[in-house]
Amino acid sequence: MRLPIDPQADIARRAWLPCPACDDARDCAVCADRRNCVEHWRYLISNQGAVVHLQCPGCTHLWSVDTRRHARRPVGDPPPC
Repeated sequence: MRLPIDPQADIARRAWLPCPACDDARDCAVCADRRNCVEHWRYLISNQGAVVHLQCPGCTHLWSVDTRRHARRPVGDPPPC
């Protein structure tokens, strides 16, 4: 069963994180280079600090992720407090 697109979804508010349900970007060279792909974006529904709430426009999966876990720090930078 597919969910409807969230009423808060706005194409102007997008994020480029992998969808844990469909993994549609797995073979995309643009996504592999960590660039903003025109095909594999997600709706950014809302956020609470570093926690973002997303919906995949392809499979309509809804999920949340703490983006602090995905951030990459340069070698030698101290971890965030």
